[in-house]
Amino acid sequence: MRSWKSYKEQKGFTIVELLIVIVVIGILATLVIVTFSGIQQRARDTQRQTDINAVQGHVEAYYASTGAYPTLAMILDSGFRAKYMKGLGTDALTDPGGTLMAGTLGTNGYQYEAWSDSIGGTTCPAATGSSPDFVSVCVAYRLTADLEDSTTNYVKQSN
Repeated sequence: MRSWKSYKEQKGFTIVELLIVIVVIGILATLVIVTFSGIQQRARDTQRQTDINAVQGHVEAYYASTGAYPTLAMILDSGFRAKYMKGLGTDALTDPGGTLMAGTLGTNGYQYEAWSDSIGGTTCPAATGSSPDFVSVCVAYRLTADLEDSTTNYVKQSN
């Protein structure tokens, strides 16, 4: 039988010490994962706000030159964007989740609605003409992005 002294002279960690280290590492790993997840959400929300601001700038510039806002079909048409909204790529119309801009509020991603009277009024009819020379009668619009880090949406609209 071994003496107490021989147990003390052995090198190594006890099971309790190992469990304490494992628990501490687990807690630290959980904190890092939660923090990283929150940072990613905020980054995606910042990208959404940047995209909506870019689209708004191009929509307002189009209005300044034509007196009407474009319809969603016009914005989604690459020929139209190449002629009237230079620099506005499909990436700005696509949510970080991969969803292309839609015309229905309540869908995930970005939404664009245009009206032929005032906000919330009559939906703007389909544009006439062919790409890229569509003609629109829209006088109001609303752009919306669903944010992950908030219970509210990011909204930009005509004045």
